[in-house]
Amino acid sequence: MAERRQKPPADKETPHHTGHRERLRGRFIKSGAGAFEDYELLELVLFSVIPRRDVKPLAKKLLAEFGGLAGVMGASLADLQAVKGLGENAAVFVKAIHALTQRVLVADVQQKPVLSSWQKLIDYCHVAMAHEKREHFRVLFLNRKNELMADEVQQIGTVDHAPVYPREIVRRALEIGATALILVHNHPSGDPTPSDSDITMTEEIIRAARALDILVHDHLIISRSGHASLKSMGLLHFSI
Repeated sequence: MAERRQKPPADKETPHHTGHRERLRGRFIKSGAGAFEDYELLELVLFSVIPRRDVKPLAKKLLAEFGGLAGVMGASLADLQAVKGLGENAAVFVKAIHALTQRVLVADVQQKPVLSSWQKLIDYCHVAMAHEKREHFRVLFLNRKNELMADEVQQIGTVDHAPVYPREIVRRALEIGATALILVHNHPSGDPTPSDSDITMTEEIIRAARALDILVHDHLIISRSGHASLKSMGLLHFSI
């Protein structure tokens, strides 16, 4: 009886996402980011740290979990790691990109007088603060040319309050030789409307600063949905 020939073992099937990755990279090289959906850009980011898995479902999951790309980038390291399938390395990579974005934006602001690049300042503050879960109160210290000298978070508080000490802000301005300030804090609630306590606190800082010839240009409130400017709202004209 003739010996039956055994079929050679079939090659392992190439995962379908391997070709998908190459096609996505090719599209990016050819057409740029403008031709991409948000989840596709996030896929490209995740390719580098998750090499052997289809990351499209994960990218879509992250966007849904955090409400969009800005929310993903602004999420804390702990919250990112809590998403099943992401892992520490990928979470750190996402936060590194977020940090790089902040550095680029603040460097752009530093290259010219802040008041002449106002939208860039707003963009920077939004990236830095809009998705924080607790209130952060930061002060931008400016020189006589209105150039940024220092950007410092003075206090981190609770979900709806950050303690602010006007004397400490003025003391710090004198210490570094700043002649003007821009106050910035975030509202984790998503509503940038200033509260009565925001207005009162701003008045106290303006009075303390005026006594030492330090000008407060504005107080910005940043949230996920936008921002509010107390100057634009006519709320910086306090008497001494």
